[in-house]
Amino acid sequence: MSISISPLNPTVIGDTAAVRVAQMAPVGRLSLRARGDLAALNGALGLTLPTKIGTRATAGDLTAACLGPDEWVLTMPEGDVAGVEAALAGAYDALPHSVTNISAREVTFEITGPMAETLMTIGCPRDMASMGEGAVRRTMFDTATVVLWRDGADAFRMDVWNSFAGFVAQTLETGCRELAADMARAG
Repeated sequence: MSISISPLNPTVIGDTAAVRVAQMAPVGRLSLRARGDLAALNGALGLTLPTKIGTRATAGDLTAACLGPDEWVLTMPEGDVAGVEAALAGAYDALPHSVTNISAREVTFEITGPMAETLMTIGCPRDMASMGEGAVRRTMFDTATVVLWRDGADAFRMDVWNSFAGFVAQTLETGCRELAADMARAG
């Protein structure tokens, strides 16, 4: 059984002393693929695209996360998507690239609290302690491919495809309750 998740209805999945899991409001997302001299794209975006996998750069409300040697996910307020697409289209002649609007494909869960890192370990094979603040990784959570953002020592965001969101939400909610019970037993 899974929790019903709607990208149009952000909600709290679990909220305990151990960890809080909430579905965030929708954001604009673009998938950008490009190879070569990125100067034209950097100028169009107003930021320098990070080239080290797992890093991100931010300018205002626009964030670019490097997910592969020629792949970035760009996040921004939903109302800014058309403007960013237009800016990138203006740079196409200087550097051919691919831009796809993936805003409707995913939901984002925010995971915060003193046991947030522990909650991530219930389904993610990565060593969470080695994932520094500001890091971004494409990884697995149980059987779902996710993009995991580490926003702070006790703060993560997880982008999940809509088709897996209910299952991932249920897994996170169960883990949230289990960690709260562990904290209560430990006193």
